[in-house]
Amino acid sequence: MQINIKKRFYIFSLLCTLVVTTGVVKAQVTEQTQTYQTDNQGRPMAPNQSGNDSLKMRDKYEDSITISYRYFDSTLDHHMDSSINDFKSRLQLPYSYNDLGNIGSPAQSLLFSPYMQPGWDEGIHSMDYARFTLKNTRYFTSTRPYSELGYMLGGRGEQYIDLLHTQNRNRNVNFTFEYRLLNAPGAFKNQNNANSNLRANISVQSTNKRYSSNLIFIRNNLKAATNGGLVDPDQLSDLSLGNPFEAGVKLGNSNTTTSNPFNSSVITGNTFSDITLYLRQSYDFGQKDSVVQDTVTYYMFYPRLRFEHAISYTTHGYNYHDYNPTSDDYLNYYNFIVPTDTILFEDKWRDLTNQFAIYTYPDKKNKNQFLKLHADLQLLNGRLGEDYKIDYSNVYVGAEYRNRSKNNKWDIQLSGNFYVAGNYAGDYNAQASLRRDFGEKLGGLELGFQNVNRTPSFIYNAGNEGKFTTDVSQVKYTAHSDFPVIGVSDLNKENISRAYARYYLPSLGLSLTGNYYFVSNYTYFKDVFTAAQSSGLFNILQVGAQKHTRLGKFFHWYVDANVQQRAGEAPLNLPLLLLRNRIAFEGHFYNNLYLATGIDVRYVSPYKPEAYSPFTGQFYYQDDQQISNRPDISFYINFRIKRFRFFGELSNLNTLDYSNKTFGFSHYNYVNPNMPGQALWLRLGVWWYFIN
Repeated sequence: MQINIKKRFYIFSLLCTLVVTTGVVKAQVTEQTQTYQTDNQGRPMAPNQSGNDSLKMRDKYEDSITISYRYFDSTLDHHMDSSINDFKSRLQLPYSYNDLGNIGSPAQSLLFSPYMQPGWDEGIHSMDYARFTLKNTRYFTSTRPYSELGYMLGGRGEQYIDLLHTQNRNRNVNFTFEYRLLNAPGAFKNQNNANSNLRANISVQSTNKRYSSNLIFIRNNLKAATNGGLVDPDQLSDLSLGNPFEAGVKLGNSNTTTSNPFNSSVITGNTFSDITLYLRQSYDFGQKDSVVQDTVTYYMFYPRLRFEHAISYTTHGYNYHDYNPTSDDYLNYYNFIVPTDTILFEDKWRDLTNQFAIYTYPDKKNKNQFLKLHADLQLLNGRLGEDYKIDYSNVYVGAEYRNRSKNNKWDIQLSGNFYVAGNYAGDYNAQASLRRDFGEKLGGLELGFQNVNRTPSFIYNAGNEGKFTTDVSQVKYTAHSDFPVIGVSDLNKENISRAYARYYLPSLGLSLTGNYYFVSNYTYFKDVFTAAQSSGLFNILQVGAQKHTRLGKFFHWYVDANVQQRAGEAPLNLPLLLLRNRIAFEGHFYNNLYLATGIDVRYVSPYKPEAYSPFTGQFYYQDDQQISNRPDISFYINFRIKRFRFFGELSNLNTLDYSNKTFGFSHYNYVNPNMPGQALWLRLGVWWYFIN
């Protein structure tokens, strides 16, 4: 009851804060009078001009734009990417990932990349790459309204829409809106994916620079149909089959779904959704200053002490459902007894977190040097299926020190969090990094270390009942999670350490990276339903290199090479080598044409990939089947004319097959056992940006 009262109090506080924010900002803005005028976009104008906005004198650069952004909780400025030399940059999935054979489907990194955050975690991360998050939120600063519209069309009616709009309503307020929509029917039965993402954020700063606030709203809705893989992969070698959509799959054969690009429903599969509302407000104490340029007075403020409050409310939803199950399929392929005429496993969580922080700035003229101390109160409420509810609470404290020198040569970051009380007491995270820029000739070096001690993710937990049935269809009545998981009752905390280094040399177009992991108490799934924990210690070494080489006036060679090796016994199989090569023809022709075209080749060395469990949305360990694929080969042609960019790719040329004197594209690569990738696939897209 006490927790419910706290929740209501914080929700009421959040609503009140939202209501009064506008009034506070308005009051702050009027504290100090401006001695210059701005147009409706916040651009300074010459004084003593009157009349309609269209008649006012703007600056001489009115047809250009200055736009930059920084990521959430970052102090580094970035500029918009107008490059056209990499088609894969238009897709959400990095080249180092494998999905389940269709764009927008669950995916896993080919490079070892464990989850390294303390505290509560549901444990389902197969769709993380497709999410909008607080961490990848961008704060823009723009002298003019900027919009970007992207549309891509792929095989079988695959569609992708990408929208961005940002503008400064005045010198102190910026609004940004982003929307992303993907609808991909896929090539095989019951393989369609329908993902949508929305984000809106407003950043406000008062004229006197003392008060600032950030309001962020994020919604992700990710739907992935799951067919469980092919019943008989040999069917694909039968050229009389023709359409791969007719191949038999383990789940969803009886569904009435077709390869319809406008069908966003998922009858058999997973839905992952989340909504985040985040508000951060701060007030600074420091020293005032002002600069007069061309009769215009610009007010400056040097913060020395900052008080900050942040509140976030997040809902998480994870489910597996089958509204038209075939009992024999579940029994034959998964030894699972269907309990009713509808299958639904679902966990829902609500997370309310308050953070109070204090910043100090030792050097008044360097905002990139500060010390932050914070304390957080987290209230968690889980609804697991229809019959089980659970409440958690946690208190954790943290510190962060950043120092990027004024000449941008040194960059130091130290941070840590420690859970002092609550259900996850004893969890912690500590990390440090040091970067040194030696200039254009010698490049730069970055060194870092991170260690996390964390409670294993919630989905692995067997609960406290201590007795489990061998009938996995009944596990949901005894385990905490509603998912049919045979969990581990005596989990120890995972401990993962990572030491890393990066050396970049712009003059040679070279970047070298290295990661070394130490892992103990590694938690994983050993089959479709069964969680396990390996108590042994193992290490993983990763070495990577990225190189750009000019082969002539217009020809370029881009290489991304990664090698990784495990030392010690562990239930983990990884490819030894991941290699990507691009041979490109690039140049600037005529007045406004920029062209980039070439061949993109990715090679993954033979290994035993993890299989995918549709019930839990998890990849699980298997050590029986090895895959050995041809290199993935794509041809792309991209160009840019002023503000218009075109991207085109013909992928999976490697599926070409000429057996039995029959020509076709049916030599499939596999992403994991029984799950083939796509055959020959064409994608065409346009990205157009507008300056108002």
